[in-house]
Amino acid sequence: MHRSHAQWRGGRALWTWLLVGIVGLLAGCRPQGDDTVIRFWAMGREAEVVGELVHEFERDNPGIRVRIQQIPWTSAHEKLLTAYAADALPDLCQLGNTWVPEFATLGALEPLNARVAASDVIDPDDYFPGIWATNVIDNQLLGVPWYVDTRLLFYRRDILAAAGWDAPPRDWAEWAQAMADVRAHVGADRYAIMVPLNEFEQLLSFALQQDDPLLRDGGTRGNFSSPGFRRALGFYAGMFDNGWAPPMSESQISNVWDEFGRGFFSFYISGPWNIREFRNRLPADLQDDWATAPLPGPEGPGAGIAGGTSLVLFRGSEVQDASWKLVEFLSRPDIQQRFHAMIGNLPPRRSTWELPQLQADPHARAFRDQLERVKPTPQVLEWERIAQEMRLMSERVVRGGLAQDAAVAQLDARVDDILAKRRWVRGQQGGEGSDAR
Repeated sequence: MHRSHAQWRGGRALWTWLLVGIVGLLAGCRPQGDDTVIRFWAMGREAEVVGELVHEFERDNPGIRVRIQQIPWTSAHEKLLTAYAADALPDLCQLGNTWVPEFATLGALEPLNARVAASDVIDPDDYFPGIWATNVIDNQLLGVPWYVDTRLLFYRRDILAAAGWDAPPRDWAEWAQAMADVRAHVGADRYAIMVPLNEFEQLLSFALQQDDPLLRDGGTRGNFSSPGFRRALGFYAGMFDNGWAPPMSESQISNVWDEFGRGFFSFYISGPWNIREFRNRLPADLQDDWATAPLPGPEGPGAGIAGGTSLVLFRGSEVQDASWKLVEFLSRPDIQQRFHAMIGNLPPRRSTWELPQLQADPHARAFRDQLERVKPTPQVLEWERIAQEMRLMSERVVRGGLAQDAAVAQLDARVDDILAKRRWVRGQQGGEGSDAR
């Protein structure tokens, strides 16, 4: 059927009107042409909540708009590498501290030394030293800590008191005695501590408490046969050998919160996210019966892992000045305190911890103490592979009965294989590197 000329003109007018309306609607939803747009990639829950803070930043900085892209942690590393290969990295990114060396090796990160030196907001001396150090590679600052993560003791205060302890242990000798006393008190069907065999962080924490580095020869060889790591492995394995810890992974129990609540174990080494979990999941009558404490070390309160994420600028960004303004905004103590209140992540600045909201939190207080003693892991791009090899080795010791001397020798050999390319590169540059001691 053919339409008349009038019908055709009327139909064209209608479509023109609709098209103009759609274009106008889209124009209203996107930044104006003169606006500076920051592409900000953030991971997991952080990406969900940071938008509320970004709205305030945009109000304070007319002409700057922030586009947040939420990246799942499970795919973040691969997505970043793909974007690097395609020359499609964002302007600003939340980067895990252990990923900084890898992207530094790729030459993808913009050095920030000059920007920090000129900043009225970011004061390096206000940051916990071990956290700040995770971003410094070859004397170049490549990121600014956004939030921090470490591991320490969560413990059942009531069970510890029933076993004869009125305070948490402060060193390994006290801790060993407390675990023995708790196990004797709770009986054969319960344990003193849960150390999941599918995690490497507990053994890594003990290893960072030693004077011996985990890698030697300038980070080109394993140093796991050193006296320090042997001492750490011996203490770790002793928890299982003495029957204080069950040889289990987290997947073998219902969940850690329920088991902690029913007293299946009384000590648990974990991070700050579990403050909120224990508050939400434990019954009301147990809320006064759990507490946190700094991680015991060989001779007193010991070091812990300097984890968390940092804010980095990528070299290819054309809006680095605007992106740096956002870094400074997110680094302000008042903004960090609000971020903590929203999500529970711990601030990396000492001054933020002086605010009343954090000082009043009894469970966060131990983290403030622990953060003064955190240490970065070896700053090599192969570190995450090495950490998994360490976990597999420790599981073979606990479950398979592998002798500790054989275990550290095998681990050193495996790590040396992983670092072979690094030694070759150092050799091409004129030497394998000096001893990292």
